[in-house]
Amino acid sequence: MFNFLSRLFGGKSPSIPELLKDGAVVIDVRTVGEFQRGHVEGSRNIPLQSLSTKISSIKKQKRVIITCCASGMRSGKAAKILRQSGLKAHNGGSWQAVEKARRKT
Repeated sequence: MFNFLSRLFGGKSPSIPELLKDGAVVIDVRTVGEFQRGHVEGSRNIPLQSLSTKISSIKKQKRVIITCCASGMRSGKAAKILRQSGLKAHNGGSWQAVEKARRKT
């Protein structure tokens, strides 16, 4: 569980491993071809250009989202889109970094 007092008083954001331990969903926003060449185990592939059409289904999950891509650029845009839609979303950066964090959990 995240540190309650830290969140209450504006402490630092939770780390990717903490988010994963708490059940966050990983959304990989790379193209289908990129995703097929390697991805975070258990992640969902929603290419950035399709993300806005999937927001209602993502909201139904009622979970924190971690976005990832090849370098962190597209995932940063995706996290911003999701936050603007009222979701709790964090940019995980590259999919390799998120996969490494997943192995730590």
